[in-house]
Amino acid sequence: MFKLARMLLPQQRILANPLRLQRLISTSDEVNAEPILKSMDTIGGLPTELVNEQKLKKTSRTLSTLQNHSVPIAARVTVSKDESRDFMAVFPDLVRDITTVTKAYNCSDAAKWFAQVLQYNVPRGKKNRGILTVLTYKNLVPAQDLTPENIKLAQYLGWCVEMLQSFFIISDDVMDNSTTRRGQPCWHKVENVGLTAINDALMIENAMYAILKKHFSHLDCYVALMELFHEITYITTCGQSLDQLNSNRCVSEFTMENYKAIVENKTAYYSFYLPFALALHLAGFKDAEAFRQSKTILLEMGNFFQVQDDFLDCFGNPEVTGKIGTDIQDNKCSWLAVVAMQRANVEQKQIMVDCYGKEEPAKVERVKELYKELGLPSTYAIFEEESYNMIKTHIQQTSRGVPHQTFLQILNKIYQRDS
Repeated sequence: MFKLARMLLPQQRILANPLRLQRLISTSDEVNAEPILKSMDTIGGLPTELVNEQKLKKTSRTLSTLQNHSVPIAARVTVSKDESRDFMAVFPDLVRDITTVTKAYNCSDAAKWFAQVLQYNVPRGKKNRGILTVLTYKNLVPAQDLTPENIKLAQYLGWCVEMLQSFFIISDDVMDNSTTRRGQPCWHKVENVGLTAINDALMIENAMYAILKKHFSHLDCYVALMELFHEITYITTCGQSLDQLNSNRCVSEFTMENYKAIVENKTAYYSFYLPFALALHLAGFKDAEAFRQSKTILLEMGNFFQVQDDFLDCFGNPEVTGKIGTDIQDNKCSWLAVVAMQRANVEQKQIMVDCYGKEEPAKVERVKELYKELGLPSTYAIFEEESYNMIKTHIQQTSRGVPHQTFLQILNKIYQRDS
């Protein structure tokens, strides 16, 4: 693998430590390092001979996330049908609790509308974040504590995470003017919804706290749960702000530093750390070091997850991912765009400036072709595998009470995903 990395990335610095991903992708803002072979003809920064050789070999690792062969299916699929069914069985109770609270404010019509909002937006996705909350809780507590009542509390927490997710994606889809989400029209694109979606998103967010009050206010961890949801919500909105601000900049201004800040704040905290930390609180964990070690690993997973998401936005199958990617049209500071600008020559950078962030299909396709010319699918495949190995190593180094298998369960589920 390391030989392949050297072949594919002749202009990148290869470090001695096999776990250091800097040898694959520059994480600094230094670009246009002097090529090692100045006189050699290149395509997309790679020797022409090598590109042609790779095309002939048609290496199976090029689009690894679309193949899913490296990790056994049994290792990747961590959510049983029973687990998903049990989680879904709680959703009607959630809707009933929320509509009851809404009706109490003399808002019967709003309650009826809100039930439709919840049904359309909250349970339609993969529900990974919510189920992760439940699975983590089950892995953390002794078997005798896994009573039906405690499991249902974990499920309610999981649904609160799913509600928060819905709040974020409805808002994000309005801001990005996206068209599809989870295999169906975005909520604001549904007939008679439009910008009412903004208020619907706010209702979902605040209804989450009504659920917390109803089911958790008698517990010692109630304040910690409330504070965690407030903190993560604010962190995520800060990440969304960074994302929006960067989308108004020229692609030539994108940096890996900004990209990582966006990913950590917009995605990693609420998608990975929040479900895990909620389970820790519900399980009675008080050790600050256990939270710190968990956060470090889970934010690494979040970065890994978002790079996958960026790749799938461009190269994924919409029938599998459930959405039509628009990162190029939306001028998003994506991993692909940042790495492309790091590796491109002057002419290729001009192509990015001319085509990136434009709506015309021909320009979108030109960017995708340039990504291929620069070898980004192969680079991504190597990045994916190296990230997986690095995170596994960090998991093995944790020492504060959280079973390693709890982390590995999450990592194996997202590794080489195709949606």
